[in-house]
Amino acid sequence: MDRDTNEVLDAVGPRLRALRRHRGITLADLATATGVSESTLSRLETGQRRATLELLLPLARTYNLPLDDLVGAPRTGDPRIHLTPIHRFGMTFVPLSRRPGEVHAFKMIIPAQPEPPEPAPQAHDGFEWLYVLNGHLRLVLGERDLTLPPGEAAEFDTSSPHWLGSADGGAVELLVLLDPQGMWAHLHADPYRPSHPGHTPAR
Repeated sequence: MDRDTNEVLDAVGPRLRALRRHRGITLADLATATGVSESTLSRLETGQRRATLELLLPLARTYNLPLDDLVGAPRTGDPRIHLTPIHRFGMTFVPLSRRPGEVHAFKMIIPAQPEPPEPAPQAHDGFEWLYVLNGHLRLVLGERDLTLPPGEAAEFDTSSPHWLGSADGGAVELLVLLDPQGMWAHLHADPYRPSHPGHTPAR
């Protein structure tokens, strides 16, 4: 391997550890989410085990990052982002940005439903900003029950119990900005969906 490739591979471990800690995920949580043992993940992060495609693919899926971003590979100069939809909790998230460890932008689509479900507010670490493109959004935030038409925006701390859905049963399209903690809670199912109070801190 050439020197550039070795430098990239040598930096993978510290990069993975920094990413995990920045998102507030423990090794145990990550092991459960990826199916890779906790000891293997630890050795990967400390450089005692060399990164392989077999190890990196489940990590890329879990972190919702392209492999190039996960390992910090040099850019090829192509600025295009591959808009691969992510389907979670009956909604669709289309990633619009790909900078690891920073605020991420998504187009969020809530499908039309003849009978909108009853709100089940969730609270978790993070911060969220949204802008309604089409449809009428119902935002339940704490004790407030709001309807946002197209063109309205909202921002809130997601440690407050909140719920997003259709106000009238029709489809809703939003632009959403999520910080890393909010992104993890929105785009990853259990076992790790941090909530208040007292979720386990990263180690």
